Amino acid sequence: MSALARLTLRHPGGETPIWVGPGALRAAAHQAADWLAGRTLFLISSRPILERHGHRLADLCAPARRCEMLEVPDGEAAKSGAVAQGLWSRMALAGGKRDSRVLAFGGGSVSDLAGFAAGCFLRGLECAFLPTTLLAQVDAAIGGKTGIDLPEGKNLVGLFHHPAFVAADTEVLSGLPAEEIRSGVVEAIKMAALLDLSLFERIESDLPALLATEPEPLAAVVAGAAAAKIAVVERDPSEAGERRLLNFGHTLGHAIEATLSYRDLRHGEAVAYGILFALRLSERRGLPAGDAARVKRLLARLSLPPLPPLRAAALIAASARDKKALESGLPWVLASRLGAGRIAGDVSWPEIESELEAFLADPWS
Repeated sequence: MSALARLTLRHPGGETPIWVGPGALRAAAHQAADWLAGRTLFLISSRPILERHGHRLADLCAPARRCEMLEVPDGEAAKSGAVAQGLWSRMALAGGKRDSRVLAFGGGSVSDLAGFAAGCFLRGLECAFLPTTLLAQVDAAIGGKTGIDLPEGKNLVGLFHHPAFVAADTEVLSGLPAEEIRSGVVEAIKMAALLDLSLFERIESDLPALLATEPEPLAAVVAGAAAAKIAVVERDPSEAGERRLLNFGHTLGHAIEATLSYRDLRHGEAVAYGILFALRLSERRGLPAGDAARVKRLLARLSLPPLPPLRAAALIAASARDKKALESGLPWVLASRLGAGRIAGDVSWPEIESELEAFLADPWS
């Protein structure tokens, strides 16, 4: 069995210990004991996760004085203002106090929502994340970014609120749908392509084992992706510069999701198409063709579902509302070479429109 890794994310508010690998939930129980002792715990999760993995939380939650179960919708539907308001009302009615605790148990949507709700309620409750999807373990649960969606776009309302700890237990990944694992692998590729060439090479070599949810390769990639993200977040905790590289593929990916009303493609699948588009822009600015081809080959091995019919004008309108947009325009995260990226502010809307028309005709060209 692969070793359990313990990482630490240092940020302006303190430190967040992160356990990664099989048995992470058991390892985090000691941290949770003092954190929960004698307090009200609000456990935020969805019914499918509770039915499948709820039994794993008995020891971890036992020190709490009482546990209030707050069930939310599964998937992206959880990230709405109405759901967040419902959580605040339920916490208030249950007698939540400034030193109550919030525990998010689920995928990235649950941690985004729960972290946001915790950060706003009574001006901030401490929270912790127990991610149950590969996507959440490699990315969403790490770094303190929380948020909810608006009809106009994804993650347009949010705040930075770092969890007290994260337990990314890879044992809970066994049995996940293949498309869910694929979605998480894309997020790992996103980080590796711009930040860690050795991680990219590991994903290339271990892809069949990752898709088969073999424990050792999965734990190694989750730990590697988490370490890469931690290094960037520590250098740029508020996403003022380098941390924006973590949005590789997300500018168009989020626009695709919003335009499709979060149907037809999972988040990682939309990001994969966003990466393919960003590679087109990158090649125009000097990315070696061989590096671009290598990333495309790896994405092609994931057997992504086809890109649904989309209009360039609708995608451009959605991109203009992206949360990373500035008054001066929309910066794009591009690849300079494999393992290195940059933020480009010289991408004009006419260029985007021209490239989009060609991209939508053949995303893989």
